[in-house]
Amino acid sequence: MTALVWWDGDWHEKDPRVLGPLDHAFWMASVAFDGARAFEDTVPDLDRHCARLIHSARGLLLQPTMDAEAITELCREGVRRFPRGAALYIRPMFFATRGFVVPEADSTRFALAIHELPMPEMTGMTVCFSGFRRPPRDAAPTDTKASCLYPNMQRALADAMARGFQNCVTFDPCGNVAELATANLWIVRDGVAMTPVCNGTFLNGITRQRVIELLRADGVPVEETTLTRRDVMEADEIFSTGNYGKVLPVTRIEDRDLQIGPVCRRARELYWDFARSQPVG
Repeated sequence: MTALVWWDGDWHEKDPRVLGPLDHAFWMASVAFDGARAFEDTVPDLDRHCARLIHSARGLLLQPTMDAEAITELCREGVRRFPRGAALYIRPMFFATRGFVVPEADSTRFALAIHELPMPEMTGMTVCFSGFRRPPRDAAPTDTKASCLYPNMQRALADAMARGFQNCVTFDPCGNVAELATANLWIVRDGVAMTPVCNGTFLNGITRQRVIELLRADGVPVEETTLTRRDVMEADEIFSTGNYGKVLPVTRIEDRDLQIGPVCRRARELYWDFARSQPVG
C-alpha cells in the first residue's frame, strides 16, 4: 500500500474520483488543504496543521464540515494503517462543489489523502534568486494554504530547475526576501538565526514557528526581520524549514558554495528531538 484516501465516509486504496467539470473547485480553485508529516512513528504538530486547515477553509469562504480535533484523529487513524515507521505525507482538504464564482459554503466537502513520501536526506540543496514574486495581501488569499496560490510558485520552481538549481528564493511585492518556492527561508549571520518577518505575503509556516521556539529555548538568538538579496548572498549559513523536509540546508546560492552550518544542524537536531515527543499513538 502506497496511499490511502478517506472520502465519503470510508477509506480507499485506489484514488477515488471526487470532482467533475461542473464542480466549483474544478474550475474556480476553491480548495484549501494542509500538509503534515508522519515519520519514525511521529506526527509532529499534526494538531496545528489541522487547525490551520480550518482557518484556510474559512478564508476561502468555505464551511468546514469537520472540526480540527476530528480531522487530527482521522489522520492518526490513517497513519496507523501503514507499516510502522513509514514516511508519509498527510494532506487533509476542503473544497466546494457548487457556486458561480463565489462558492456556496454549504457545498463544502472534505477529503484526506495520505501517501508514502520519503524524507529527504540532509545533503544540501542548491538555490537561485527568482524573478517571480509572492502576491500582496489584497491580491490573493495569502493568509491561507490554498491551491490557488501555487501556480506562480510552480513557475518559479520550474524556472529554477531549468537553470540547474533545486529551489529558489522569492521576493515580496516590495522586493524584500519572502521565502523559497516551497519552504520558509533562514540565514545565519554571526551566530544569529534570521528569517523574513511575516508581512502577509507568505505563510508563517508551522515548522518555522516550531523552529523559532526550539532555537530560542536552546539559547540561539533568533530575529524575524526584513532580509535583502545581499543579506542572503553574504550569509554564513542558509537553510529552510517546511513540512516536506522539516529542516534542510542550502549548500549553494547562485554561484556561491556554502557548508552545512552549526545552527542548521542544531535546528534539525532540536526538531527531531521534539518530533519524538509527538508519537502517532
